[in-house]
Amino acid sequence: MSRITDAFRDKKTFIPFITCGDPDLDTTEKLVYAMAGAGADIIELGIPFSDPTAEGPVIQEANIRALSGKERVTTDKVFDMVRRIRKKSDIPLVFMTYANVVFSYGSETFISVCKETGMDGLIVPDIPYEEKDEFAPFCRQYGIDFISLIAPTSEDRIESIARDAQGFMYCVSSLGVTGTRSEITTDVGKMIRRVKDVKDIPCAVGFGISDTETAKDMAANSDGVIVGSAIIKIIARYKKQCVPYVEEFVRNMKEAVNAR
Repeated sequence: MSRITDAFRDKKTFIPFITCGDPDLDTTEKLVYAMAGAGADIIELGIPFSDPTAEGPVIQEANIRALSGKERVTTDKVFDMVRRIRKKSDIPLVFMTYANVVFSYGSETFISVCKETGMDGLIVPDIPYEEKDEFAPFCRQYGIDFISLIAPTSEDRIESIARDAQGFMYCVSSLGVTGTRSEITTDVGKMIRRVKDVKDIPCAVGFGISDTETAKDMAANSDGVIVGSAIIKIIARYKKQCVPYVEEFVRNMKEAVNAR
C-alpha cells in the first residue's frame, strides 16, 4: 500500500497546497513540518512555473515570488529541500507542476528523482487524460502515483479517467482556475459516484475551498479536501512569519473535515 493510499484509510483526508520557495525554501520546509504536525494527511507541493495555466491570481503571484526572489527557485533546489524533509518526516508528498517543468528536466529523469528523493505522487494539470502516457508509464516504473483530475466538464470521460486513476482522484469542484470562491454549486457528489461506480479509489475535492464550512460540505461527499489559495493568501500576508498562522489554519480545516 502506498503512503497516499494509506493516508485515506479510515478517515477524511486534508491536503494543503503550498508553492515551493514562497517566500523562500527554508520557510517552505518549515511549513511542511508545521502542517504535518497540525494534522495534514498529504501535502501538495507546487514547483514554481512561469505560466501556471490552472492557477488563479493568488497562486500565480506565489509562483512569481518564488521565481523572482533572491533564491530564484529551481527544480533541483526543490528536490534538495525534499531530501531534507525526508530526513525528518514521512508525510506523503505530492508534486503539482506543469508539463514543461517535467519535459525540460527530462521526463524519466524527473520521475526517477521523485522516487530517489521520497516523493509519492505527481499531478500535471495541463496534461489531458489522452496524453497521460507522456508520464504515466514512468510513474508506474518508479512507483510514483500519477494523480488524475476530473472536472465538471469531464462528462463522458470520467469513467475512462477513473479506470486508470492512481493514488486518489483529484475532483475539481468548479469551472475555471484555482482560487477562493463564495459558493460551490457543482454536484460534487454526483461526480464522485460516477468515479466510484468504476473504481474504488479515494476522491479528494479541490478548487475554491477556503473556509471551514465549505470544507465540511465537501468532506461530506468525498474522501478528502484540498486547499491552496487560502493558504497562499496567509503566506503572502505574513511572509517569513507565516508558519504559525498557516499551522492554525490547517488545524482548523482538519478539524472541520473530520467533523464529517
